[in-house]
Amino acid sequence: MTFWDNLTLAFKGGGGSVRPPLGRSYIGTYGGAALSGDAPFSYEGRVREAYVENAIAQRAVRIVAEGVGGAPLLPVDDRVAALVQTSSAGQSLLETLAAHLLLHGNGYVQVMAGGDGQPDELYALRPDRVTVEPDGKGWPVAYIYRAGEHVTRFAAQDAMGRAAVIHLKAFHPTDDHYGLGCLGAAAKAVAVHNAAAKWNKAILDNAARPSGALVYDPGAEGSALTGEQFDRLKAEMEASFAGSGNAGRPMLLEGGLKWQSMSMSPADMDFVALKEAAAREIALAFGVPPMLLGLPGDNSYANYREANRALWRLTILPLAGKILDGLSDALRAWWPDAALAVDRDQIPALSEDRERLWKQVCEADFLTKDEKRAMLGV
Repeated sequence: MTFWDNLTLAFKGGGGSVRPPLGRSYIGTYGGAALSGDAPFSYEGRVREAYVENAIAQRAVRIVAEGVGGAPLLPVDDRVAALVQTSSAGQSLLETLAAHLLLHGNGYVQVMAGGDGQPDELYALRPDRVTVEPDGKGWPVAYIYRAGEHVTRFAAQDAMGRAAVIHLKAFHPTDDHYGLGCLGAAAKAVAVHNAAAKWNKAILDNAARPSGALVYDPGAEGSALTGEQFDRLKAEMEASFAGSGNAGRPMLLEGGLKWQSMSMSPADMDFVALKEAAAREIALAFGVPPMLLGLPGDNSYANYREANRALWRLTILPLAGKILDGLSDALRAWWPDAALAVDRDQIPALSEDRERLWKQVCEADFLTKDEKRAMLGV
């Protein structure tokens, strides 16, 4: 192997790193450490914690994904429009891809051709079931799709350069083949938010008693606890009264034991503020202004209209552009003029921006009517 081959393998991962993508359940070793399907490598576990069990993360993802799925598109060839605006497994194709990119960081679209060789349907594959197969130099040559015991291999391109699977991915600074989703960045905030909710519920379930310490009173004889008694008391405390699930559980004291409150109560720790801070961090990870999620005390935006405009400018439009550009590039192998883009003029949240542009162009006396029409895209 030449020096340049070695250098290429070093930068491209040597034919594919043994480290699996986030969504793959995997058992093996990487860097001497054992890996399994548990966090931080379990995509299903993170989705369950964030999207299934956390209202803030789920609503943030749905706001962005539904915005991308419902964004109006510029006029395009009817065949291309029919492919993109159709449903995938009963869900909007664009909405599904937007959710996959937000959660997993990767979106895979299977191009299903008809009898004439033209694309007949675009189907979004679950990203946690797809694995990239690189060649000896690290370039992707195929995609492996696993559904239970069934394994399907899709070549990256056919002899005519047409893709069987369109791979869309978010930027990942340390991975050549897989994108980086938002679940990892939001994982700690989701854990704090879920733990605070469980703690508050446990406090309410157990009559909202604060935690503290047990003080042993030896009495007049001055007898101390034996080692066996101390170990048994400690084991009972850890088993029955430690952890958020046992928060506030009342105790039955005997043998010279008395209760002394030592730690801060839930009110002192202000779990409401803790949950709100975690919720803001979750919203930040998914690019949604907290005001749109009903979080109080956010003064970053003057009103909901400004927050909604920021959502479209900073999150929905860039994500929609990434998805539509990726689909356009792949579909140009069949239709060279395929070009998908969002029609910004039809977005209600950006109507004020369009009105301001029209006013500025109309007041520009140094421009001719044709120049003004060209600037406005008419």
